[in-house]
Amino acid sequence: MTPHRPRLHYTPVRNWMNDPNGLVWHDGEYHLFYQYNPYGNDWGNMSWGHAVSTDLVHWEELGVAIEATDDEHVFSGSAVIDHDGTMVAVYTGYYPASGLQAQSLARSTDRGRTWTRHPGNPVLDIGSKEFRDPKVFWYGPGGYWVMAVVLALEWKVSFYRSGDLLSWTWLSDFGPDGSVDGVWEVPDLFELDGRWVLVVSLNPGGPAGGSGVQYFVGRFDGVTFTSDWPASWADHGRDFYAAVSWNHTPDGRRRWIGWMSNWDDAAAHPTDPWRGAQSLPRELLLEDIGGRPRLVQRPVAALQALRSTDAVHLADLNVPPGVTFRPVPEGALEITAEFEPGTAERFGLVIHEGLRIGYDVVRGEAFVDGTPSGRHAAPLSADGLRLTAIVDTSSVEVFFDRGQVVFTEQVFFGPGSPCVGLFADSGTALLRSATIHSLASIWDE
Repeated sequence: MTPHRPRLHYTPVRNWMNDPNGLVWHDGEYHLFYQYNPYGNDWGNMSWGHAVSTDLVHWEELGVAIEATDDEHVFSGSAVIDHDGTMVAVYTGYYPASGLQAQSLARSTDRGRTWTRHPGNPVLDIGSKEFRDPKVFWYGPGGYWVMAVVLALEWKVSFYRSGDLLSWTWLSDFGPDGSVDGVWEVPDLFELDGRWVLVVSLNPGGPAGGSGVQYFVGRFDGVTFTSDWPASWADHGRDFYAAVSWNHTPDGRRRWIGWMSNWDDAAAHPTDPWRGAQSLPRELLLEDIGGRPRLVQRPVAALQALRSTDAVHLADLNVPPGVTFRPVPEGALEITAEFEPGTAERFGLVIHEGLRIGYDVVRGEAFVDGTPSGRHAAPLSADGLRLTAIVDTSSVEVFFDRGQVVFTEQVFFGPGSPCVGLFADSGTALLRSATIHSLASIWDE
């Protein structure tokens, strides 16, 4: 069975999509650019696709923004709004003739609908074949633009500054640090709740195998980033990569999105004519948990507008050993639940008869089991027995304890009506409360 287009997650109508690029808010619209092959549903002809949204939930697809040429392919990057209101894309140009990667610019004066490449491209070239994925932002205290860009095989993030987005001066390097089991890609650097967060994607070497996203919390003085804590994983599932945040949000809140896939098996996903989807947009917070600062992620509030009015509510139910299924609404689902452990060693939810989402008392961890790649887990204290699961046609995103532990998983569910069950192993548990909503599709059907 070829899965239908996801109901909740952005994916193009057809063809290949991977990394989100150029995330920026401008003139009432959130812009989502992305790595895109206009000519097929495999990786190639790397260009920027484009979609816009007013609420980060409903998307209008605008097609190709910056297209690959024979001389320059358009790899990942970012977008900013220059002081004159022009939208500027800063991206990695890949040059097939030499194999080099360098940083290039394009400009748009019509809200990202059409683009003109800078005639002097590239604007930053160090003669490297592994120098990519610039994230640019305005550093207010210094009054200049900052670029974070990776030296992929050296496990470094290089920082540059510019006054005009054209001439760039090296500031410092960060790394190697954290996980170096694969190449570093797609950096992001932002201030959050009074501290600075540096995000680096890694492939392979992720916590569930293949691709993953790590982050460092520390200080940035406009020149150097200093990490004050060991690296942490942003997502403990298998399918969250290349996460980057929106620039210039009107309310100053930090929101991001990631490619919902994994380089280990992305090309083999059984979808047609599209391949590749983005995660749900998430709001980011930084909270002190267990004596150290950690990213907390929650689906953007606008997702709640998709909820049905005929929700299923459960309260104070004993969960006996085994699995007990409950009737649920049709369509994509949002499930919120809170448990108490009782005597069970493991307990939680069963989705579509095969996917288990729960808590392991013996190991002290949250887990998702029954994915195509097996069981994935992360430590979680026993007072964190609250979860929200967003279930789409081919994926599940689980936010434990209000988002301090997150799993993103591609799961290509088979045909049939949705079903949700409760399970307990080697004892009983208590479902303190649960609410199950069906969620309307973001697409016209």
